[in-house]
Amino acid sequence: MRNTILKSVKEGVEALETLQSPKGLKFIEDVAWAIIDCYKNGGKLLIAGNGGSLCDAMHFAEELTGYFRKKRPALPAIALADPGHLTCVGNDVGFDQVFARGIEAHGNHGDLFIALTTSGNSSNLVQAVKVAKEKKLQVVTFLGKTGGELKGQGDFEWVVSGFKYSDRIQEAHMAAIHIIIEMVERELFFPVEEMEVEQVGASL
Repeated sequence: MRNTILKSVKEGVEALETLQSPKGLKFIEDVAWAIIDCYKNGGKLLIAGNGGSLCDAMHFAEELTGYFRKKRPALPAIALADPGHLTCVGNDVGFDQVFARGIEAHGNHGDLFIALTTSGNSSNLVQAVKVAKEKKLQVVTFLGKTGGELKGQGDFEWVVSGFKYSDRIQEAHMAAIHIIIEMVERELFFPVEEMEVEQVGASL
């Protein structure tokens, strides 16, 4: 058992190390700035995923509507996870439309849609991205494996490749989400602290 645990820990560390790659760092920084600009211009976030990724979407949203590390005003973010909506649209229209209809209802030009998927092939997210683009929302895609059908469809895209199982991809996604939230929170509400961190980093 110990060897299996160590192997799993090693794989988890390798997943997190993808954040340090040039693509990972650029994605985190670009998405943080996109969210900051979205909020400064009066927009909101709409976030979606399936299964564990929907749980991640809910966590992403609540860290913004609540707060992450320090108390500050709430930020508008909606996880498209309402059971009534999902079951109504899934039953009456089709499960592939559950997120697209949510964006149709809540999305406006200037908002930002974030899709979380380890495969990139979820039909309901593919349809959601299409509607988001039609409504002129910016699109962020957290992907895995080869990127799937959604590869190349986002304004900002990150593909966590090289991992067989979804949990490793989700671990990398969640680490990136936490860093993005930290950057957004710092820039919007604690810019002096962010400046101090930058100065310390420059001196190392």
